[in-house]
Amino acid sequence: MVALRSHLFNLLFYLNLVLWLIPAIATFAMPRKAIIRYAQTWGRFNLWLLRVIVGTRVEFRNLDRIPPGGLLVAAKHQSFLETFTLLFCVDDPTFILKRELQWIPVFGWLTIKAGMIPVRRGGATALGEMNRAARTKAQEGRQVIIFPEGTRRPPGAEPAYKNGVAHLYRTLGMPCLPVGLNSGLFWPRRHYVRRPGTVVIDFCEVIPAGLDRETFMTLLIERIETSSDALLAEAGGAPAPTASGMAVTP
Repeated sequence: MVALRSHLFNLLFYLNLVLWLIPAIATFAMPRKAIIRYAQTWGRFNLWLLRVIVGTRVEFRNLDRIPPGGLLVAAKHQSFLETFTLLFCVDDPTFILKRELQWIPVFGWLTIKAGMIPVRRGGATALGEMNRAARTKAQEGRQVIIFPEGTRRPPGAEPAYKNGVAHLYRTLGMPCLPVGLNSGLFWPRRHYVRRPGTVVIDFCEVIPAGLDRETFMTLLIERIETSSDALLAEAGGAPAPTASGMAVTP
């Protein structure tokens, strides 16, 4: 039954994406925020499909910790689910995303119109471009969302945080909101199965602006991993590594 429900959901999910992209073309002539609101509605509809077809619910914890205005949001990344769920958790999101995604017809054009931040892989030049673009967006009062490990990681995998998030934190000069989650237990990466249960997205205590790199990274990793570890254990999932096993990669 899980396999059948998963196949049905995946079919409707991608069909839904195509169907929403077609009328989205009309938003090109509208203000940027119209595209953001449209995308947020699409994200909520996806969660409705997931709940009705698969039986997977999403619980948001500590939403009151989200401060208003410009902000850096650094989230654990275990599945595709958080890419559209975080869209509507903040008011005016802008994602750090691979530049190649903007080459996709219609979808890529929408990310450009919505003011998402593309990043080229490798090199100080690419990092500088990303930081400058993110600073501009944050100064406009937008919430800059980044996945600090750079890619999806399976639940319980040894953390591997990139230094890019520390550079971004220093450049923005704004608070950082860490986000822990357990989505990989229910929407595993590189697998068609979608499992019933409760995905929890936990907004951790905000890290204030102005900390040195080492202190910031220590707090960021500790808060994201402690939260995610607890959520994995709560859901009866795979045990996660301890803080002593955390790694930071360039």
